[in-house]
Amino acid sequence: MTRSTLLLNLLARLFGGILMFALLFFLPAGTWFYWQGWLYIAVLILPMFFVMIYFLKHDPALLERRTHMREERKKQRGIILLFGLSFIIAFLFPGFDIRYGWSIMPAWVSILAAMVMFFSYMLVFRTMQVNSYLSRVVEVAQGQKVIDTDVYGIVRHPMYVGVVVLFLVSPIVLGSWWAIIPALPVIPLIAARIKDEEIALEQDLPGYKEYKQKVKFRLIPLVW
Repeated sequence: MTRSTLLLNLLARLFGGILMFALLFFLPAGTWFYWQGWLYIAVLILPMFFVMIYFLKHDPALLERRTHMREERKKQRGIILLFGLSFIIAFLFPGFDIRYGWSIMPAWVSILAAMVMFFSYMLVFRTMQVNSYLSRVVEVAQGQKVIDTDVYGIVRHPMYVGVVVLFLVSPIVLGSWWAIIPALPVIPLIAARIKDEEIALEQDLPGYKEYKQKVKFRLIPLVW
């Protein structure tokens, strides 16, 4: 894929994401004057754009690898389906919450959550910088090596740490306490994805078993 084709592909996905979030947020809210929705889109999409530009310059192969969306493992496809359902419910709910006033949330709480969300995405960015083989699907690329330094020296799946935190604070950024409930399944779903992913990595990635002995914890140091 040429760099210009990759750029067009990524921009289409980015604008598609903006449209998707706009529909999920503002239709249920029944208004465009939903400042938390705009805050969320800005805090997520703007960093994504600059990260995209960064990797287009420094590691376009990583971006191309992350355009591959088809999971080969049946269990992973099931996990992604369940995650998609949780995602839709968790992101539809805040708009209705705003419309009907179910949650009372101070503005500073949403702003603080947006800061946490930003730093969780920066963790995802750092993981991508460290691991050029990072893919959206469970696979081992030709020539891939185990990385055991930087964020990978703390936990084995630092990107998922960022994803879980980002997903769990999203309802708060959007001004809804109640939407945290449909967001909670992300925890067992990511745990199930990690367990299945590690089976594949042990089988196909040389040195991964030794890495597991060196870095004991998957997501949370001293916990799991």
